[in-house]
Amino acid sequence: MEFFCYHRDRPASLPLRYELVEEHWSYMDQYAKEMIARGPTLADDGDTPTGSVHILDLPGPSAARTFAFDEPNYQAGVYRDVLLRRWSNMLGRTMWDFPGGRTGGNRYLVIGLGTGQAADCEVPPDRDELIAYGPLLSDNGATWLGTAAVVRAPDSDRARAILTPDRYADIEVHNWQFGGRPS
Repeated sequence: MEFFCYHRDRPASLPLRYELVEEHWSYMDQYAKEMIARGPTLADDGDTPTGSVHILDLPGPSAARTFAFDEPNYQAGVYRDVLLRRWSNMLGRTMWDFPGGRTGGNRYLVIGLGTGQAADCEVPPDRDELIAYGPLLSDNGATWLGTAAVVRAPDSDRARAILTPDRYADIEVHNWQFGGRPS
C-alpha cells in the first residue's frame, strides 16, 4: 500500500531541524527500499525548509503511522502537524525515474483536499513534468480525499493548474526539492 506523508514544520523549529539532520537521514535510510519520493518543502527564499514530504510503499496503515510518528524530527517537536493518507502511484515510478532529473526548473508539491466526487483521477497529459502524482485516499482506500502531486513547472500558478480548482476545498502549493543525503 502506498502512503503520502507530509510533516509541516513548527515555527522557529529550524535550529532543532538542523541539529537532527543526521538522525532524520539515518531514519529514512531504513525506508530506502520503500521510498517513492521524498524531499523538503521550502520557503519562498528557496532555501529554508518548511516541511518534509515522503511517499512510501508500506504494508498498511499501522506501518504508515509508525513511519510518520516515530520519525526523529516529529518526536523532537520539529513538526507542527502531519498529513498522512493512503495514496496511489498513478505514474508507476519513483522520483529517481523522473525523466527531468534531480535538478533544473522549479519543483512544487501540490496538495488538493477534495470534497465530493473524485476529481483528477487521470494522469495529466504532460506526464514528463510530473515527478509523483496520485489520489489521497481513506485508510481503506475506498474514499477519495484529494490529490497530491510533485511537479516541475515554470511557476506556482502553473503547478496549481494541474488540479481542477472547483473540485477542491483548498489547493496548497509549496516549493519542493529532491530529498535524501547529499552525494
